[in-house]
Amino acid sequence: MWRKSSHSGGMNDDACVEVAQLGDRIGVRDSKNPDGERLGLNSQEFSELVVRIKRGEFTLRADG
Repeated sequence: MWRKSSHSGGMNDDACVEVAQLGDRIGVRDSKNPDGERLGLNSQEFSELVVRIKRGEFTLRADG
């Protein structure tokens, strides 16, 4: 089951990512394109990604 971050603008906010447990991986996808490509990370990689996002290491765009 895919879910959006609690920090998103709500269920109607399509400018965010969704995550899901996919077997032993954590899936990340663009909520605007649920049938598009997905990123599969192990738990360590996902944790590192979250840390880097919180540090502001990425430029995030709402326009894709």
